[in-house]
Amino acid sequence: MKNILTLICLFLTGVMLAQSPVGAWEWTETRDGQKVKGVVTFTENYQAAAWFDAETGAFIETNGGSWKLEGNMMTEVPEFHTSDTSKIGKPSSFEIEFDGNDKMRIVGMETWATRVDAGEPGELTGAWLMSGRKRNVEIQERDTDRPRKTMKILSGKRFQWIAYNIETKQFMGTGGGTYTTVDGKYTENLEFFSRDDSRVGMSLEFNYELIDGKWHHSGKSSKGDPMYEVWSKRN
Repeated sequence: MKNILTLICLFLTGVMLAQSPVGAWEWTETRDGQKVKGVVTFTENYQAAAWFDAETGAFIETNGGSWKLEGNMMTEVPEFHTSDTSKIGKPSSFEIEFDGNDKMRIVGMETWATRVDAGEPGELTGAWLMSGRKRNVEIQERDTDRPRKTMKILSGKRFQWIAYNIETKQFMGTGGGTYTTVDGKYTENLEFFSRDDSRVGMSLEFNYELIDGKWHHSGKSSKGDPMYEVWSKRN
């Protein structure tokens, strides 16, 4: 009996430890009669959340930065926050709870987020910083430690990019949605785009290749301009 109880305890401990927010989550809520969709993507060390009109994709707000989980207490340190820049750089802690492995919420809130994926399949899963662009035939590198950053966070199925400055607290833009990686083709399906709502619903196909751990990303931008970007994994 003692051995059986020990095995049960070990099993339950394993289940508890297996609960992790890493991946993508989404939910819907109502704000002043408006149906709003919320999405949040967690990588091992960074997260990004966005809210947009569930029907039109019109952008509402975004925030994100680093995070850690100790027990059920999550602590986040925002690097960007469009609705309250005073929160940038300041740790904020709150309790979260899971219902199985597919539901999560902040304790005290009514709305549960539903898991979209747990980081799979996603060859590109993780947080990336733009570290270079190709100009003509030469790649011009960019210092990823500078305050001005362009970050892209990908789960197994969802992506969000954000351009911001951690010193000035300036927000330059964001966009996101779902993506696929098939046979060297990376395809983004836009669900929101802060700079131009008219591009919501577009599917953009790019070539991608991992070279020495860096993501080489080429094709045409949402404006139709040719582009070649290099992204480095953020630890």
